[in-house]
Amino acid sequence: MRIPPFKRYRHISQIAAVFVLGAIIGSVVYNVVFHSSYNTLWLSNLDLESQIKQYEEDIKTLKNYKNQQTVIREIKIRNERQDPPIDPVVVKAIIVQLGEDLGVLRGQNVFEIDTYSKVVRTLLEEKIYKVREKEYSVEIKTMLLMEGMLQIWVEVHTVQVRNP
Repeated sequence: MRIPPFKRYRHISQIAAVFVLGAIIGSVVYNVVFHSSYNTLWLSNLDLESQIKQYEEDIKTLKNYKNQQTVIREIKIRNERQDPPIDPVVVKAIIVQLGEDLGVLRGQNVFEIDTYSKVVRTLLEEKIYKVREKEYSVEIKTMLLMEGMLQIWVEVHTVQVRNP
């Protein structure tokens, strides 16, 4: 019995190896594109969910205080850019938590904003927000009240771990 020489099949095995390698590289590229588009969609979904929650609270407040012009009806919280940047998912989660804390200002008289700013400072002074196993602090940079809308600009900082 005669065994055929394998030298003539070497060309076919190289073609098969290149094909398998191309399939692996193609699947990796497809996976990267899929995950990046999914991550973009997820971030957009988080942003839209927080906007929906904010709008529902605004609608409820506006219904309650539609005839009163001198009350805080809306609260908008904006994040200032910082260096190094913090993950946008973390910032949105902190803004949602901060909005819940500042919800006590809705329906309050705008002419007493000086007492509310003191309350907010004492409420948020040294307050730590925990998101994804990390701790963050929030610093209020500016508060602006105009036509029943309280706009607050904040800066989020990572809390450094303290050594005992």
